[in-house]
Amino acid sequence: MADWNKPLPTVSGESKPYWDSCRLGRLVIQKCDNCSEFQFYPRGICANCWSNDIKWYPATGRGTVWSFTVTYQNRTPGFAEDVPYVLALVELDEGVRMFTNIIDCQPTDVSIGMDVEVTFVQANNQISIPYFKPVV
Repeated sequence: MADWNKPLPTVSGESKPYWDSCRLGRLVIQKCDNCSEFQFYPRGICANCWSNDIKWYPATGRGTVWSFTVTYQNRTPGFAEDVPYVLALVELDEGVRMFTNIIDCQPTDVSIGMDVEVTFVQANNQISIPYFKPVV
């Protein structure tokens, strides 16, 4: 991918450990030490039991495509250059789902149930964005 010209995520106190890990090439998700449920996106409390006893754990970085769409038209700067591209909901091995893009393959090769693994695209010196690519 060329120079990053898409919007950057907003890094908050709750999401800072996530983005710090992404910058280092590691995918992490939260797990509640009270009810043992994983969760994604980053939150200050457990979405399952409302405990504030949540910690960050390394994710396997592997999952499957749960759902996806192929975008063929987008005139927004930063996205127009990438069409067609795949926006997917990936279910990680840990059971949480996250929206992402599938890269390093043709959009027509993506399918529901496809095995994927995380890869990181550096947006700038401080932010790396997790994308997913097919497992080969």
